[in-house]
Amino acid sequence: MKRIWLSLVFIGMVGALSAQTKQKTENLVIVTMDGMRWQEVFGGVDEVLVNDSVFNRDREGIKNKFWAATPEERRTKLFPFFWSEIAQHGQLYGNRKYDNKIDNSNPFWFSYPGYNEIFTGYPDTAVNSNDKIYNKNENVLEFLNRQKGFTGKVAAFTTWDCFPYILNEPRSGIYVNSDVDTLDFNSPALKLINDMQFLTTRPIDVRPDIFTYMAGREYLKAYKPRVLYIAFDETDDFAHGGMYDQYIKSAYSQDQMIADLWKTLQSIPQYKGKTTLIVTCDHGRGDKEKSNWQHHGAKIEDAHEIWLAVMGPDTKPMGELKTSGQLYQRQIATTIAKLLGYDFKPSHPVKEPIETVLK
Repeated sequence: MKRIWLSLVFIGMVGALSAQTKQKTENLVIVTMDGMRWQEVFGGVDEVLVNDSVFNRDREGIKNKFWAATPEERRTKLFPFFWSEIAQHGQLYGNRKYDNKIDNSNPFWFSYPGYNEIFTGYPDTAVNSNDKIYNKNENVLEFLNRQKGFTGKVAAFTTWDCFPYILNEPRSGIYVNSDVDTLDFNSPALKLINDMQFLTTRPIDVRPDIFTYMAGREYLKAYKPRVLYIAFDETDDFAHGGMYDQYIKSAYSQDQMIADLWKTLQSIPQYKGKTTLIVTCDHGRGDKEKSNWQHHGAKIEDAHEIWLAVMGPDTKPMGELKTSGQLYQRQIATTIAKLLGYDFKPSHPVKEPIETVLK
């Protein structure tokens, strides 16, 4: 009996050690592209919109740079990082051409409810506006900020100034820098970016995404957070303005910034081979009628249709998922925690993580 007991203990220890060895993600980077349609992510520029003189004022320039005969060629031109690095080394969900679906669970299909769902895992129907109201729901970033080794190592850099409320910065204790927030750091690079963000033009009445990104990148290099969130905004604002050319240019720029971020991560020993990247969006946009691409919300038929990209040491390189399946935005919060070895179990109900993201 003693030998049997010792054998069981040994097997249990080996199993525990194997589980620890298997979990390679030590850091997490999340990027959101506000209102970015899955149609462009998986198909490149839209054939109708690219030729529309009302929505696309730079038809020649956009077609020269982004047009190609097939959707696969077009998407590679628009999102070169997605369709080289992530498609080769990670996973992409949401191409409805293959009945591979990921959707909002919340019934509203606009920004605050979408970001609430991403980070709390709870499609709370009480979160039903974009008003600057502190979110009552616990989010996964504040949960991680309470864990040993993560306290003070969770940060968010966002273009939209609603994020301090979405992430409830006063309660959560995480660092959230949004829109015109001063970058009050000793880092010379951050001091320079701070000067630039207050001196630049503001074409969509918020700081340009490039300053949000550069602030997040330089903070990463200087302060080495374990969890970093970067939230872009321009795609949504240009879409609402009916400027398809600017929407496309912003999407391409965001892909380039994500590529630069991944290159930066691979150049730093703390992050290289130990970091998972998650890229997604808060909501979709219309598709059935030509003008509906501008809009989203409960009255826009397709605006619940979103997408997800994941790449990291614990995610099997499956590329574009071409199997029929249904996932939900609310699963992202528990997936974020699970990638770092934690179970996110707040007081509100949550859904199981996306198992295929985890080896």
